Amino acid sequence: MIRRLHTGFAWLATLLFCLPIYLALVNAFKDQRQILANPAAPPAPFTLGNLTRALQRPDLLVQAGLINSVVVTAASVLILVPLSSALSFYISERTPRVKAALLAMFALGLMVPPQVVLLPIVGLLQTVGLQHTYTGLILANVGGGYLSFAVFVYVGFLRGVPREVIEAARVDGAGDLRVWWQVVFPMVRPATATVAIFLGLWVWNDFLNPLFILGPLKGQTITTGVYLSVGTYSTDYGQLFGIMFLAAIIPVVGYLVSQREFIHGLMSGASK
Repeated sequence: MIRRLHTGFAWLATLLFCLPIYLALVNAFKDQRQILANPAAPPAPFTLGNLTRALQRPDLLVQAGLINSVVVTAASVLILVPLSSALSFYISERTPRVKAALLAMFALGLMVPPQVVLLPIVGLLQTVGLQHTYTGLILANVGGGYLSFAVFVYVGFLRGVPREVIEAARVDGAGDLRVWWQVVFPMVRPATATVAIFLGLWVWNDFLNPLFILGPLKGQTITTGVYLSVGTYSTDYGQLFGIMFLAAIIPVVGYLVSQREFIHGLMSGASK
């Protein structure tokens, strides 16, 4: 009986999780009349007009948003992955007391809500002249809670790296930087895939940082582009769902390409 209740609860949770995805998917291929009549019904007839109108907007909102999101996400992840990996290796080499103190400091980055530090970050960027710039947005991503999450993931994986391999590299004359780059970093590739996918999705889907740091008139990512496409007095829901569908393509493709390493990383982390 308990097992059936667990199974039923799991199916219910799955359906509730999939419902928004289903609504976004089916409504991307229906016209305005069909959406207003029954949002949950499948598209009949099937239409690509929403995607076409979204891509043919005169302000190029979709194209500019996708390019900006790709640049911001790629730059943020490319900085965060080696930085967090190197920091994790440094922490793992410290004494237990120092290691605990450093991990406690990074834990604060996970416990403090990002909304709390958003206004101080905006003020700091204004002071240094990086407000309303993509450079400021990327630096805000690098210095936020994303780094703390990545450090904790890498530290967990580094516990499984054999000390003999690191000591052998040191005996051969390798310094800390060379040991990290040539020995440790390749051995934690599943962790790198896990961190890169999580951080990439979080940065891609981030809404508040681009909205406040870039500003609605200075530039936009694809998430703020969806916000800008909502009209004040009326909304073209078909085009809106079409933009949402286009915004989800790149993350889905990225996950499908790296899903093997991602699943391996999750399983390895669970076993550790």
